Amino acid sequence: MFNQSLRAAGLRGRPAPFADGELADALAPFGSSRMLPRRAYVDPDVFAWEQANFFGGWVCVGRGADCAEVGSQQAVSLGETSALLVRDEDGVLRAFANVCRHRGHELLPCGGSARKKSIVCPYHAWSYRLDGALRAAPGFRGSDGFDGFDPGEYGLVELPASEWHAWVFVDPSRDAGDFAEHVGELEDVVAPYAADGLLVTTTHDYDIAANWKVVVENYQECYHCSMIHPELCQVSAPESGDNLEPVGDWVGGWMDLRPEVETMSFDGRSRGVPIPTLDARERRTVMYAAVFPNLLVSLHPDYVMTHRLTPLGPDRTAIECAWAFPEEALALDGFDPGYAVDFWDLTNRQDWAACESVQRGLGSPLQVPGPLAPDEDGVYQFVTRVARGYLGTS
Repeated sequence: MFNQSLRAAGLRGRPAPFADGELADALAPFGSSRMLPRRAYVDPDVFAWEQANFFGGWVCVGRGADCAEVGSQQAVSLGETSALLVRDEDGVLRAFANVCRHRGHELLPCGGSARKKSIVCPYHAWSYRLDGALRAAPGFRGSDGFDGFDPGEYGLVELPASEWHAWVFVDPSRDAGDFAEHVGELEDVVAPYAADGLLVTTTHDYDIAANWKVVVENYQECYHCSMIHPELCQVSAPESGDNLEPVGDWVGGWMDLRPEVETMSFDGRSRGVPIPTLDARERRTVMYAAVFPNLLVSLHPDYVMTHRLTPLGPDRTAIECAWAFPEEALALDGFDPGYAVDFWDLTNRQDWAACESVQRGLGSPLQVPGPLAPDEDGVYQFVTRVARGYLGTS
């Protein structure tokens, strides 16, 4: 892992490992384009480049509600390292490199959490204020030969962080630019769902044997729905809706609910309440948006579902799926989120089986990139975004 981290760090800003012209077919106009080269899904060198570059900019690391109280601290995975999220005295969520400035010990183990008035390294008890400034370094003040020790030089390394609606994004490179430009016009799409006021009732963790891009590509089309999602097709016609022309680092579009359907569930009925801030059109559609590189947001009339992707290797991805509902729904007598959770858990597992089969196919040296169908314009938007990123032109 140490050698992989060094390799990823050295790849930041360098060209992706593709030969001249190897990405040309993926960038051809829609209708004559092809999928990305096979190596994009199976090559460890391509994966390392993506970790350093795609996952070295703005990355979703979780939800702000998981670190809501002053003094809350949470260590979250960030590529091949981790970041420490901290809620400071002013209620601002900050992100720091999860390393002590003394000898580099983790301040919290990845996945760990705490709530304290200061940040304390468990190795030698160096402590920091919630704004990252060094508070105390035991043994340094007044020691012979250490009169020049300046605590101001040893604050934690702060990383750009942004709370966007319910979600937290961190930029480990510290040079990915303005977060508002990253999400662009998706802000106008997501804002009516008031996601920061919804409450998560359920999360499922999946570990699938497929490249992260295979998962996103599957999410961007319903060309496959009539074959593997009979339950979904009963409540939403796979040929309905359209894709948007995105401004920002995202792709997405919507599908319509069938006329007699209230929401995405096995029988089309909602056991919750509509999100009160939605208009008539939003109550009849489901919006799907993929925020590059790792957050899939599904916006329903009565709940919001997210998939947060963590690539673990060229052929393995961890996925956290979360379901959030209006507070008024949770107050209903006998409210059970299972109407949405069970529906999408089945749909997820159908998708994961397909993605894993695609990955096995991509493992064959006989596989060559295929064409995109007319209904796969959303996949085209994502594939060309990735290809331009490889070339450094996105």
